[in-house]
This record gives sequence, structure tokens and C-alpha cells, in this order.
Amino acid sequence: MDKDQLIDRLSNLEWEDFEVKEARSQIPKNVWATVSGFSNIAGGWLVFGVKKVGKYYEIVGVKNAEKIEQDFTNTLRGDKFNVKIVPECKKYDFPEGTVLAFYIPLSDKKPVYYNTLANTFIRTASGDQKATKEEIDAMYRDQAFGTHTSRNVTGTSIADINESSYEQYREYLSRFHPSHSYNRLKKEDFLQKLRIRQQEDGTLSYGGLLCLGTEDAIQKEITGFRVDYLEIPGTSYTNAKPRYTYRIDEQENLWEYFFAVFDRLRRHLDLPFKLTQEGFASEDYPQLDALREALVNMLMHSDYFSAACPRVRVFDDRIEFFNPGALPKPLTKLLEEDISLPRNPIIAKFFRVVRLAENAGYGFDKMISGWQKYTGSPPEFDQGQDYTKATFYFKSRRQIRTKSGLSWDQVGTKLGLSIDEVKQILKLCMEPQALPAIMSLMNWSNRTKFRNKYINPMLKTGLLAMTIPDKPKSPNQKYYTTDTANPLLTENTE
Repeated sequence: MDKDQLIDRLSNLEWEDFEVKEARSQIPKNVWATVSGFSNIAGGWLVFGVKKVGKYYEIVGVKNAEKIEQDFTNTLRGDKFNVKIVPECKKYDFPEGTVLAFYIPLSDKKPVYYNTLANTFIRTASGDQKATKEEIDAMYRDQAFGTHTSRNVTGTSIADINESSYEQYREYLSRFHPSHSYNRLKKEDFLQKLRIRQQEDGTLSYGGLLCLGTEDAIQKEITGFRVDYLEIPGTSYTNAKPRYTYRIDEQENLWEYFFAVFDRLRRHLDLPFKLTQEGFASEDYPQLDALREALVNMLMHSDYFSAACPRVRVFDDRIEFFNPGALPKPLTKLLEEDISLPRNPIIAKFFRVVRLAENAGYGFDKMISGWQKYTGSPPEFDQGQDYTKATFYFKSRRQIRTKSGLSWDQVGTKLGLSIDEVKQILKLCMEPQALPAIMSLMNWSNRTKFRNKYINPMLKTGLLAMTIPDKPKSPNQKYYTTDTANPLLTENTE
């Protein structure tokens, strides 16, 4: 920070990485809380010789600048703090006096505190606050960033791998990456290459257990393991009645959670049917790639040992991806630099091998460019002490997609069906259903008549959709309730 930048900072109150202290003749006692806060969050400048007067700041200078600088830096390198802190030091001479500036770097040995653990501080909104026990615990886990889920899980073996998930993963790899050398490996060697199984004793790593383990084996080691997914009919919990219209069931492992969540996410996008030059269905949808990258990013960087769980929430105007655990560097740095430092490297490799995630960096470019092409606006990213959140706003706050254009009073006249009949079908199809299951619910046996009376009108009005729209007569065809129909299901018919 040069002299001009310092002056500019003093004239601008909108910063969080900059703190001034008068410190005219001695080091103020409250400076150590600021040092702790900067060390634990993102680093920052501490400036001596500046006084706050109301909403303004004025330079007053320090007396005996050399002694204050020496006392301050010696304390940081001494025993007052639990780790040695080496600041960058600057000295500025103004007509009003000498100003000292010290840059306190973000520490890789958090939590940083002075005297006792109780004096652990974090930096929020240009102020210093004592860290909670949960925040301190998260800092200790961050000391092992990139290694925690690489540890072995004592007592586990290949028997704790979910066989169905394993087979699905191998089949996916052979389909979408047929030239990969892993396709030729036997099961034990395959799992070892992915670092899911350890060669020495045959135990599983925590990352491997999370990726392909059985639910029972995972819950035994990480109680409460879950990836949450909620669809909320409103723009917040407060205006949502009911609280949510859909919540995903518990799955076996991260591989199962990925597909269960992704299947729901793609239903919230406008994906027009397109054909390639060869006549095949096109999957070139940058908005879909953006959400897939966000989902995998959340799974790769979540702190699975936190009390919180990774969570996706779909509101009427946005999709939020929340993962417990902070990133290893400030978000601005990660957006600027092409680096890859995942919290869970085994989980990262697991998804990258099958090309479900970027091989470099955090995939921010794909998230930003893909969503911007779709909506005109990039996603928003928020990073806290112990969490990271990515928010994807829909076009025009999804006003078009959240209104069916039908009320229950209009259903009878436009569809020629009773309210109860439509409700029964829509509720059943909250999960995709084959035609025989829907017919059984309505006590029908003639497929053609049933399609003409119920399915075709509900498809035409957008209340139902097909899972395989490009092959309407596919024997694997199923039907599901669309977002368009959700307002009808929550609408009062009394």
C-alpha cells in the first residue's frame, strides 16, 4: 500500500481489511483483537497514527515511530500469540506526523489467538468479534485443509462399498470416458487408483467412504451425513406456505446424491429440445453446465465434519448452493487465479475422472459464463468464516415459470377434468411415474383413452412433462409434475 492508496483508504469508509488506531505514544490494548481477526479471516492493514473524528479520519502521527514499530513487531514474533506473525511494515511521513502501517497476513495455522484460546477473534463488517466455539472448531479443521478426508477409516473394508453405486460409477466412466486407463482395472486396483481404498491395509479413506460407501458405514463415522435439497414455493421461508413442496430423500452416498439432486435441478431450467447435425439430441446447455459445476463444487469443498450439511435450496427466484466450510483463500483471489486446492481432493478426483467437474481451478469460469448466457447476470458468491454460498438468480425472477396461467376454477373448463382428479395425478407425479402407475391410481385400463383424457391435456397446459420428451412413445417414458403446477398444489380451493 503506497501513500496515495493510504490517503484514498482514509477517505473511503467501505472496507473490511483496514483498521486505524491513534496509537500516538503507545500501542493500544485493543489492537491484539484486530491482529487475531485479520489473521483468522483474510488478512488486513493495521494503521497507527490516524484518529477517527465522527465519520471522518485525520492523521495525527505517532511519537517515537521506531520504538512503536519495534515493540509491535517483537510482540507479534514473541510468545503473546500462539503462532509467530510476520507483518509487512510501511512508514509514511506526512506534515501532520508519521504514520505506520502493518499488513497482517491470513494465517495457515488458524485459530490465531493471544494469551488464551478465549481470545480468538474474527473480522466482520470492519469490526472484531470473539469467535464462537463452532467457529474455532472449524478453524482447527481448516488446519488440515485438503487432508481430513484423505485419512483412513479404521475398521472399514471393501465390504463397505455400495455395490450398486460402484457399478453405476464404472458404467458411467466407460460410457463417457471409454479411453480412460481405469476402465481396464479390476475392482481392488480401480478403487486404489481413485484413493478410495488403501493398498496397505485395504481400509477405505473418508473421502472414498463418502463417495461410494453404504449409508450405514458412512453414518457410523459421520453421524448425520446428508446432502439436503429443498424446493420452496416463495422467495424466502417466511413467505412460503407450505415451508417446502419437495425435499429429497436420504441417499446412500455422494454419487447417489449427485444424480438425485441434479435430476431435480434440471427441471427448473428451460432446456429447449435441439438436434445436432447428426440428428442426435443436443446436451449443449451452458446453464445446465453451470449448475452441474456448482453442485459438484459444493460436494468437493464441503466440510463433512461440520454440524451443518451441504444444502441446495430452490426458491421462486433463485437457486442457492450452500456448503459448510470456508475456502482456502479469499474468494476474490480464487476468482483471479487459476488454482485448484479442494478441501476434499479424493472427492474432487472422483468427480473429475468421470468428467463431471473441471480439472483445474474451482470451475468459477464455467459457472459465471454459463449462467450469464442464460440469464444475462452472473451468479453471486458469498464467503463467510465457516461457509461458502453460490446463488443463481433466474431470468426475471422466474415470473414466467412460477405462474401456471391456470387457477383451479379454470381447470374444469380448460382441461375438462375435475379438481380432485388433477390433484391426484399431480401429487402422485411429484416423483416421475410410468403410465401404468398413474392409470392404476385412477382405476383405468385403456391406455389410449387415458392418454387422451388426462395425460395429453396436462402435457399441453404444462402441468405434466415427460422424462424423455424426444421419444414420447419410449417404453421407459415417465411423467412428472412441473414447476408450473406447484402454485396450483398450494392454492386454496375452499
